[in-house]
Amino acid sequence: MSDYPSILLEQAVNQMASLPGVGRRTALRLVLHLLRQSDADVEAFAGAFTRLKKEVVYCKECHNISDTELCPICASTRRDHSTICVVENVQDVMSIENTGQYNGVYHVLGGIISPMEGIGPKDIEIDSLMERVSKGNIAEIILALPTTMEGDTTNFYIYRRIQNLESANLKISQIARGVAVGNQLEYTDEITLGRSIVNRTEFKG
Repeated sequence: MSDYPSILLEQAVNQMASLPGVGRRTALRLVLHLLRQSDADVEAFAGAFTRLKKEVVYCKECHNISDTELCPICASTRRDHSTICVVENVQDVMSIENTGQYNGVYHVLGGIISPMEGIGPKDIEIDSLMERVSKGNIAEIILALPTTMEGDTTNFYIYRRIQNLESANLKISQIARGVAVGNQLEYTDEITLGRSIVNRTEFKG
């Protein structure tokens, strides 16, 4: 027998609980909150996610999420387009932007190399990064990947790929190790992350 008085309520709780970090008690509280709202408010809430899924795109240059073909960062003439900060995901872009310490552009890999999880170089956006580098307009690549074994593996792979490009004559740096080993950027405080960007060091393979 179900613990819920309504099958529709149970289905809604199941969907809410499928979100990362949301337990069933929290899911129930959120669903009951929505149930108390007006039809217009609930429709606006649901519509925002529907539009997000249908209309959001990935920037053709850096793979950040965007409302347009080119994201605002890549489209900006005020950014330093000769410096590319390589990150794992969209959350990392947001974290670095919040520091206010970086004025270059980004490249979102969409993951990191992890043989244990079956993720190889072809499964993430490394080839498109090499295409950007091969154009010859890049002065520096900043490797801002997680300070984990998988992050370091991805750093080294990118470093070797860039070294093999004949047209590549640029600086390769990594964020300072003020970010604790094993930490994800999105959980790092903005001051520490900002200092890591400013005090980045040369990457040595």
